[in-house]
Amino acid sequence: MAKTASRAPQARSSQSNTIPRSDARHRSTPLPDESGAVYKDWGGRMAVALTMPNTYYVGMSSLALQLLYRTFNAEPDVVCERIFWEKGAAQAGKPLLSLEGDREAADFDVWAFTISWEMDYFNVVELLRQAGIPPLAADRQRSTQWNGRPWPLLIAGGPGVTMNPEPVAPFFDAILIGEGEEAVPRFIELCREAIDEDRDALLHTLNGTSGWYVPHLRPSNRNHPYFRKVSRLWVRNLPDYDTSSTLYTPDTEFNNMHLMEIARGCGRGCRFCLAGYVYRPAREQPLERLLASAEAAVAQGVRKVGLVSAAVSDHTQIDELATELQRMGVRLSASSMRMDPISVPLIKALAETGAQNLTVAPEAGSQRLRNVINKTQTEEQMMRAISLAQELNFPQLKLYFMVGHPTEQEDDIQALIDFVLAARQRFKRRIAINATPFVPKAHTPFQWEGMTPSDVIRRRQKLIHQSLARHGVDVRADAPEWAEVQAVLSRGDRRLADVLLAIPSGGLTVRSFFQAMADLGLGKEHYTGAWAVGDPLPWDVVESGVSENFFHYELRLASQSKTGLSCPPDSAGCLACQACDTGWAFRYGDNALRPVPAAKGGPWRAEDWQPWTHLKQQQHETAPAP
Repeated sequence: MAKTASRAPQARSSQSNTIPRSDARHRSTPLPDESGAVYKDWGGRMAVALTMPNTYYVGMSSLALQLLYRTFNAEPDVVCERIFWEKGAAQAGKPLLSLEGDREAADFDVWAFTISWEMDYFNVVELLRQAGIPPLAADRQRSTQWNGRPWPLLIAGGPGVTMNPEPVAPFFDAILIGEGEEAVPRFIELCREAIDEDRDALLHTLNGTSGWYVPHLRPSNRNHPYFRKVSRLWVRNLPDYDTSSTLYTPDTEFNNMHLMEIARGCGRGCRFCLAGYVYRPAREQPLERLLASAEAAVAQGVRKVGLVSAAVSDHTQIDELATELQRMGVRLSASSMRMDPISVPLIKALAETGAQNLTVAPEAGSQRLRNVINKTQTEEQMMRAISLAQELNFPQLKLYFMVGHPTEQEDDIQALIDFVLAARQRFKRRIAINATPFVPKAHTPFQWEGMTPSDVIRRRQKLIHQSLARHGVDVRADAPEWAEVQAVLSRGDRRLADVLLAIPSGGLTVRSFFQAMADLGLGKEHYTGAWAVGDPLPWDVVESGVSENFFHYELRLASQSKTGLSCPPDSAGCLACQACDTGWAFRYGDNALRPVPAAKGGPWRAEDWQPWTHLKQQQHETAPAP
């Protein structure tokens, strides 16, 4: 791998030039078995540390981290290096160093975190402690490092904090709400002007910049006289950006695979799903761009391609994409698929290029409960896919369920068991299922719903295991007690920051977490229980784009076991949920030649899913010959 050429140093502020950094310890060789890393000289450059607060294996499995790494390093006067969390490192007293240059975290001007899961909040605190950096933004703003330099500016983004930043808000100087492709270059520009000269002025400027949340400058309570929301950022024209792999390593879940984000967002409207709302509206990369990206990777010797999306099979050209990728001779992988409708070319391409698993996500066993959660795949559709998996000789079938959905009863658990046994009749090889506890998430229709008690979830998980294990089904189930911890963090407020700080490095257990809450006068039940619709919410400061009235509407439909609305990626003319403004909703003009996404006068029902491109093709195929 060629080392990136150093560019001529550019002048920084007088502070940057007069206060020496620690001695450079730049790597002369790339990391073992890794390609694509960028190595730059630090002279005259703004230094950014980039972190997903988890292990290298997990962090390097994140396409989001790779896209940010490319975006920062694309700037000639920025050097971006990666830092990862290592289990036990803090307790062992190991220094926290960047991968590319072995630089201490405190040497960087900016430390940027991309956070996907609430459970990584614990690692954020541990990383700051390991680095010797005060965890609280207020403490950093009142002090400097031993050599007089300011502490790194700490920023965060990602789905884990976009919809509810409050539990970690006291740790960060600024938090990006939404997607970063357009925000990061503007952030770098602002930092060039002010990060070394006037940090307070920089934060005030960020506070007035769309998409940026500066917690100490903006009250989060909707009843505060100076309350105002932070609008979520989203990229209108996804094809303007390359959303594919930058780095390749075998030490990751995807093992030297070229990952391509083929679409962003999901219009299916599953009521439990954070991703389905944080990335609205659904947008696609065009077929030609995806094929060009894959061809470029193949030319570099990459033989595996992974398709990344909330619902890969919903791409309007997925059949053509799968067929062409198979023709290239690559080994194909897909992150998730829907079966309504099924993409037979995609499933065949996966099988014929060596995929080991076919994954189906019923989420619930009964059709009634699938209606409640707005998961419209029918049992008939899913069984057809399972039969196809048997026919195409997939080694393993994976089925994903949640346990503890709102309104779930014992009959629904029996329906889940019956579903899997019916799948076993069709699929004769290895079957593995996940029975994950339902956790309510911010900015979803179920944000007010409480969790099913952990003892009830555990009993239902045990019943599933006992009923299916003797039929050769591998049942995997996350512990409901840890799910309660996740729920507290998912629905938490700023008081949770003190709880995170109260747990010593290496001392995290379910018991220690809830004991820390109790010591601080916080009750678990407040965060895991049901909330009154209309009450103030910890995440009120975030304007996700989806209106609260829409969530009320979807919640009423759920209480009636009715499916709700959906928006195919090429739909237009709909302002039902308010995620789209008029400019986007009517991007095709007045839609005179394109039907407004309506069924019987209203927006598409979830079961009416049909992209316009598919409708147009059907009209062409059925049109009478001239």
